[in-house]
Amino acid sequence: MATDQLQRVAQWEQDKEDQCAKVFQQAQQYLFEHQQRLGNIERYRTEYLDNIHNHGNTGLGARDYTQKLSFIAQLDNACVQQNQIISQAILVADQRKQEWLAQQCKRKAVDYLIDKRRKQQIKRAEKREQQLLDEFALHSFLRNR
Repeated sequence: MATDQLQRVAQWEQDKEDQCAKVFQQAQQYLFEHQQRLGNIERYRTEYLDNIHNHGNTGLGARDYTQKLSFIAQLDNACVQQNQIISQAILVADQRKQEWLAQQCKRKAVDYLIDKRRKQQIKRAEKREQQLLDEFALHSFLRNR
């Protein structure tokens, strides 16, 4: 495979790696946002329970108490849903990371091949140069004799 073709393959692999890294970063961002959302719901639930406790000391009607418990159940359900979303997001983020790392390995393999080709070309050029120098030295020696 010609060096130009390898360079195109290397660029293509780099573009794929960049895309994989971008998708991985988006998956991490999605996970982070839902972890933040869960934290917000949990904090709100705690504040709401504290508020009920404070109002409980002053007296709370049965209907109000039932409504507040129903709302707490809704918050608990929202926490469960967020935990499910987070679990799924962790799996997706891990999968995207593995895809990115696999693509990174492919790109590095192509880079290694390009580097190996360059070294081979340099060696061949040095060998040709050495042969020319040896030939020149031989001709020079024979002329001076």
